[in-house]
Amino acid sequence: MAENKVVEAAQAAEDENHIIAERRAKLAKWRETGHAYPNDFVRKDLFGDIREKWGELDAETLEGQAHTVTVAGRMMLKRVMGKASFATVRDCTGTMQYFLSAAEMGSEAYAEFKTLDIGDIIGAEGVIFKTHRGELSIRVKKLRLLSKAIRPLAEKFKGLSDQEICYRQRYLDLIMNDESRERFIKRSKIVSEIRSFMIANRFMEVETPMLHPIPGGANAKPFITHHNALDMDMYLRIAPELYLKRLVVGGFERVFELNRNFRNEGVDVRHNPEFTMMEFYATYWTYKDQMDFTEGLLRHVAEAVTGSSLVHYQGMDIDLGKPFARMTPREAILKNAPQYTVEQLDDEAFLRNELKRLGAPQPDYVGRGALEMALFEEVAEAKLVQPTFIIDYPVEISPLARASDADPSITERFELYIAGRETANGFSELNDPEDQAARFKAQADAKAHGDDEAMYYDADYIRALEFGLPPTGGCGIGIDRFAMLLTDAPSIRDVLLFPHMRPEA
Repeated sequence: MAENKVVEAAQAAEDENHIIAERRAKLAKWRETGHAYPNDFVRKDLFGDIREKWGELDAETLEGQAHTVTVAGRMMLKRVMGKASFATVRDCTGTMQYFLSAAEMGSEAYAEFKTLDIGDIIGAEGVIFKTHRGELSIRVKKLRLLSKAIRPLAEKFKGLSDQEICYRQRYLDLIMNDESRERFIKRSKIVSEIRSFMIANRFMEVETPMLHPIPGGANAKPFITHHNALDMDMYLRIAPELYLKRLVVGGFERVFELNRNFRNEGVDVRHNPEFTMMEFYATYWTYKDQMDFTEGLLRHVAEAVTGSSLVHYQGMDIDLGKPFARMTPREAILKNAPQYTVEQLDDEAFLRNELKRLGAPQPDYVGRGALEMALFEEVAEAKLVQPTFIIDYPVEISPLARASDADPSITERFELYIAGRETANGFSELNDPEDQAARFKAQADAKAHGDDEAMYYDADYIRALEFGLPPTGGCGIGIDRFAMLLTDAPSIRDVLLFPHMRPEA
């Protein structure tokens, strides 16, 4: 079986090389004219606009009006039938059928059309009409080759089905697969709607550095680079949080940033080394205000982009229209894994042994709170299908969150889970500089014990807090994961135009 696949792959490569050689010969002949790859063609009309303007008119009316259009796009289908032919061409707004004939174009131009290949970029001038079947089409009068496709596309309209090729050659995927193209159009709308919602709620969009002298704002392993002119190591940012809160100290009371973060961690269906997040901060808000706002934001975007708050994702119906559930990590464990008791969750030794049994052993230096969160991730997280805020995280794993006044062992923090994965993370910000300095020192101790995701001590951030950070709530939303949800994409690679992959063999 494997041997047959190798033979088939070799044959396919040979066939493709033969096609490429034929097309290069056509290109060489085209170059002889002295007008290869022209740049003087002016497109005046788009297929989508043509359909909107004249798509509802009947054939007789169109014939009488004789609207002339100048269009351009990629030829996706070609049917040659003697003295008359049809072609299907795509531009950024859709497809349109061309009718081509020697009678309309002249025999020489029509003969030249016959030499064109699927994938070629062509410009045309013609008249709008409807065929006997009622299909809006263009009767071509003039045709020009604008760009030669040397490599063949996937076979006609069967699409491109090899997922790895889709990721590695996104340009080909977008040419061939309507579903993929629509997914990325929808992702663009998601980002646009988020930005509009934030601005409408008086948030100011800002930009903060991508290169950090000290990585901070999250527990993650950074990428390290070196700046030659300054002769210093720098880190691709793992989060914009500490810079955004510096701006709040400076008096910008509502800020947000929509941009990339970089984390040197594993790659799977939910993780990519670089990813897009939206982080936002508002003064005089608590984590409860942030939960209300985040819920409203995601519901608004879902309705604006998909037309409904009910999302169908990988066979699950997820309702963003209902109030999101709220529960503590412990409540989530007891609900989704009822074999455990409260007494067991209070027992540090039991938690360590249970996590070891589940294949997720924890280092000796972590405390009971971190152990309970690890158990939550093992037995409850994947079961949180409907939108659920997990609230009140342990202090030891929340170094930037404000501790609860009622219980100083927990923080005013939440993470939002949808379809079994974390989508947002927020909290009431820690604005006590002395408490924050102590938390940073605890993180430094964890790093000394081998935790390469622990935070560094940031003296300038402590200095900023010493000028006074107002009571503030902050939140970060994973745009890629939310885009996965709204586009029914099983992998994060499906919503990244150019996901990171191992080098090709």
